[in-house]
Amino acid sequence: MGVEIERKFKVKEGFRPTGIGIEMAQGYLSRDPKRTVRIRRSGMQGYLTIKGETHGAARLEYEYEIPAADAEELLALCEEPLVEKTRYRETVAGHVWEVDVFHGANAGLIVAEIELSSEAETFVLPTWAGAEVTGLPRYYNAALIAHPYNKWSAAEHTGVDA
Repeated sequence: MGVEIERKFKVKEGFRPTGIGIEMAQGYLSRDPKRTVRIRRSGMQGYLTIKGETHGAARLEYEYEIPAADAEELLALCEEPLVEKTRYRETVAGHVWEVDVFHGANAGLIVAEIELSSEAETFVLPTWAGAEVTGLPRYYNAALIAHPYNKWSAAEHTGVDA
């Protein structure tokens, strides 16, 4: 059984990647919060990912590489808009952060994620990391299909829930 433990943060203005990013497009065959089924094209590779319901910062996750051509065909079956982004990998104090710079309907949104071995694991917060958004559903990639960033209200952009 695969378990993903992940914390997510907004990224402050002025973030400058240190490496080359990978272009990604992803869509969902199921966006049910209890079980999402994602198709992703990452560079020249394809992936099928099944995720369970989120509990705190953890959830079940199973990911399988699939042929890129299959990924393209499956993406055509997904709801639109697809989530388009460039992913950068940044290493900070021994931890790898994945920083997603979104494009298309979600342009302007930049989110960083760190995967941990346990929910209690400590880590250094990079200077470019802003407010934590772990557990805020509107920041889930699956939610960005139904309610893209460019349609968020001013209150939603602050990252603070009432």
